[in-house]
Amino acid sequence: REDLWVREGKILNPEKLFFDEKGSADIQLDCKDSIIAPGFIDVQINGGFGVDFSLATDDFKSGIDLVSQKILSHGVTSFCPTLVTSPPSVYHQASDLLPSHPQGDDGLRIRNGGAHGAGILGAHLEGPFISKEKKGAHPEHCLRTFEAGAFQDLLTTYGSLDCVRIVTLAPEMKRSSEVIQDLTKRGICVSLGHSVANLSQAEAAVQHGATFITHLFNAMLPFHHRDPGIVGLLTSDKLLAGHGMISDGIHTNPAALRIAHRAHPKGLVLVTDAIAGMGLAPGRHTLGQQMVEIDGLNTYIAGTKTLSGSVATMDTCVRHFQEATGCSVETALEAASLHPAQLLGIEHKKGTLDYNSDADFLMLNDGLYVQATYIAGEEVWRQDASGM
Repeated sequence: REDLWVREGKILNPEKLFFDEKGSADIQLDCKDSIIAPGFIDVQINGGFGVDFSLATDDFKSGIDLVSQKILSHGVTSFCPTLVTSPPSVYHQASDLLPSHPQGDDGLRIRNGGAHGAGILGAHLEGPFISKEKKGAHPEHCLRTFEAGAFQDLLTTYGSLDCVRIVTLAPEMKRSSEVIQDLTKRGICVSLGHSVANLSQAEAAVQHGATFITHLFNAMLPFHHRDPGIVGLLTSDKLLAGHGMISDGIHTNPAALRIAHRAHPKGLVLVTDAIAGMGLAPGRHTLGQQMVEIDGLNTYIAGTKTLSGSVATMDTCVRHFQEATGCSVETALEAASLHPAQLLGIEHKKGTLDYNSDADFLMLNDGLYVQATYIAGEEVWRQDASGM
């Protein structure tokens, strides 16, 4: 029922305008009873619309550009392009082509979003320092361990950390604790995943600086009452910042979503874990070095029943999460905006509608379908009259 004031790409405190400047709005827009919410932030997306971020190609940059453009219609205003376990050459190419502005005082490594597409918040490197037993759709021949060099092994594999925002690793690996400390010192978020870690190994990782769980429940030991494993961090006194959930109705049963939401509601971060097949017809597509098969919303490594990422869009995940948990609309929207911003330490800039934050916001109808997407106060996508 209120007004949202925007100037120069930021959300404005209107008191300054009214009382100090005696000004008024240059442009007024009737939002017609829409919900206005912060733009969605996807911290785990492997590709979409035929583009696979983990494939070494000459047109890597144009692939990133295409995905960043297409996800605007699903309410995503910034994201972390995610690379699954790959050969070093793929990481090296990505580090050359992804935007790698040095980290500023505000903690942002970023390519700003706009009409060209959603902003890039730095890469999420998922692997190759993960468990063979819980590799999921990651190719075994590319997996690595920390050898004598520990952190140096990681640098050799990735090539550069300039464009990296999140690293997913298995905390039970030898020497992982020193690697976690070194990554954390550089302002990189360490996430635990694709792992057979027990609870004490997971807690040790949190004490060394890990703050996130990659797609909770998937690719980790199932909860066991005598050793709850990584899942036990949900209620541990060594509590971490958050846990990613693929809320597509396939990866996690609605009951599992409810457990995660009730145990640690403030830390739940919705991720798509989307693969190249998102937005495409069923059939065979790639995920890094593997071929995957899409059947409805199910995605499997071809010829197996191993799940391999998702084809659900972020707005679909928000709607499914709200329906599965019965949470408030605000809670569902925060899980895709505020919580990922807090995870990356950028909540003073993104993920809220607070004064002075970036004017990245959505208009949604009561069913939480996106009607329009704005970045820095500029309309970058709007549903046309035909509903497209």
